Amino acid sequence: MKLNLTKVVNGCRLGKIKNLGKTGDGTMDIPGCLLYTRTGSAPHLTHHTLHNIHRVPAMVQLTLSSLAEHHEVLAEYKEGVGKFIGMPESLLYCSLHDPVSPCPTGYVTNKSVSVWGVGGRVEMTVAKFMAIQQALQPDWFQCLSDGEASCSEATSIKRARKSVDRSLLFLDHCLQLQEKAEGLQKSTIIGVIEGGDVLEERLRSARQTAMRPVGGFLLDGFQGDPATLETRLHLLSSVTEELPEDKPRLICGISRPDEVLECIERGVDLFESFFPYQVTERGCALTFSFDYQPNPEETLLQQNGTQGEIQFVDQTKKVKTTDYNQEMTSFEINLKEKKYQEDFDPVVKGCSCYCCKNHTRAYIHHLLVTKELLAGVLLMMHNFEHYFGFFHSIREALKNDRLAELKELIRRQAS
Repeated sequence: MKLNLTKVVNGCRLGKIKNLGKTGDGTMDIPGCLLYTRTGSAPHLTHHTLHNIHRVPAMVQLTLSSLAEHHEVLAEYKEGVGKFIGMPESLLYCSLHDPVSPCPTGYVTNKSVSVWGVGGRVEMTVAKFMAIQQALQPDWFQCLSDGEASCSEATSIKRARKSVDRSLLFLDHCLQLQEKAEGLQKSTIIGVIEGGDVLEERLRSARQTAMRPVGGFLLDGFQGDPATLETRLHLLSSVTEELPEDKPRLICGISRPDEVLECIERGVDLFESFFPYQVTERGCALTFSFDYQPNPEETLLQQNGTQGEIQFVDQTKKVKTTDYNQEMTSFEINLKEKKYQEDFDPVVKGCSCYCCKNHTRAYIHHLLVTKELLAGVLLMMHNFEHYFGFFHSIREALKNDRLAELKELIRRQAS
């Protein structure tokens, strides 16, 4: 694996990760995102429908919590999870937890970390964890870590220190076992940066992890309440300054467009793409604009139509929805609303996704209120394509020195 940076501007990194995968032929653009999956499948979608989406990320995110219970089957299969789930050519990254389903706290010890699957808690010792990774055979995998000391709550110095000590101990043990595991010689361990909101411990975690032979870094525990965002971002800047430039930086739990841009300015390369799934589960569609250089005539024509829509979203963004108890954001519209019953426009005018080219808001509204499964399929196709297009726009903006304009556009829609 080799990281080639073509441009670094004010902390933002533009480039490609090359020589990825078992054959070394894979590449991935940064800044970018991973393809979010649940038990190895894109939510609501078959492989056929997934192939109808443009700019699908090169790397697929698998979650250990959803696969741990099946490791005996995969160990007996012996050909890896990629072939098992029908994605033999895809690059695979295995994360510890599902970002949409936070795990209960209080189950990390000096010898194990717990994950929660359909059947309940699965306790992971280092030996068991590495045996499962050998059965999965991912290209990258997140190392075991103590991620319970996050930035979203006040963490004692003692607890932050313990999270770093445990995570480094887990990393050392995993690296030792990897040397002996023939099936993991081509897999890359991603070291995890822990330490809660204690700057001294975060920096120690970053420096110590960077001294180990890891292939990249996962920045854990930076998600949280919007009110603490400024504090978390300051901490993030300090941490990334300690990391080597020639290895990728991933972050977990951050997926909202406005927060993504803030993290990119602080040197983060790769993100999870669970936000489109959360939006889909709310019966909503992503409609935010990421065209930082729009056609003036088109903007004038669409201004009257979109102004009311933005106003409507702003009024509802503090209303809790039942799905995952998440708040609706200003980046989406709720197609369950009666106002879309006779709206025969596409979800987003000019969108090239299958949903927008073939169906209307009124049709999606009908599918949602009648609880048809097709609603989730079409919304997922649109939301994924819209989100992946956003990351393409970020890379183009960086290439053309226009990221500030894109950030301002997203900031106006987030407020």
